[in-house]
Amino acid sequence: MSRALFVVLLLFALAPASAADEAKPSTAILLVARADLPDANFSDSVVLVMNNLGPAPAGLILNRPTRIAVAELFPDHERLANSSDKVYFGGPVDVTTVSFLFRADAAPEHAIPVFEGVYVSTDLELLRTLLDRDKPMEGLRIFIGYSGWTAGQLEGEVAHGDWKLAPADAGAIFEHKSEHPWPSTPGSAAGQSI
Repeated sequence: MSRALFVVLLLFALAPASAADEAKPSTAILLVARADLPDANFSDSVVLVMNNLGPAPAGLILNRPTRIAVAELFPDHERLANSSDKVYFGGPVDVTTVSFLFRADAAPEHAIPVFEGVYVSTDLELLRTLLDRDKPMEGLRIFIGYSGWTAGQLEGEVAHGDWKLAPADAGAIFEHKSEHPWPSTPGSAAGQSI
């Protein structure tokens, strides 16, 4: 994915909710990698793909927990002290980018709708607000990096049989957590499928 597309994604994520409302309608779908997909970044992966973040599809790998605990990144949030939640590897594009998916009853400022009740953002202040809740990690998943395709690339991969399509819903994002960090160590399971 080009640097220009990343800038577009970042601008959409940091724009006020009114600007997100003017974006094209949100369509989100899950991609499930074929069993023998040779790309190690996507082997055994489940990717939430969104069409409303820029001119080409972008997404987040849902089943790649890293070894980094959320509590390590935010030591000033006492409610995270006993949390075992990990930061997830969202994809190989710009791994310095932190984004997050979360549940909310209404669209907060600086967030883009994924589908009803679920939003994506890169806004650090919004993330800190979510982490200040009584149950900070409930309905929240944090990612480094993201996945992206050039125009027409993903359609070609699907036509080639690299991905199976599945409906996206909040349960697929928040109710399943991979037990094994990725990349896996020899002899351990890779991330669990959702």
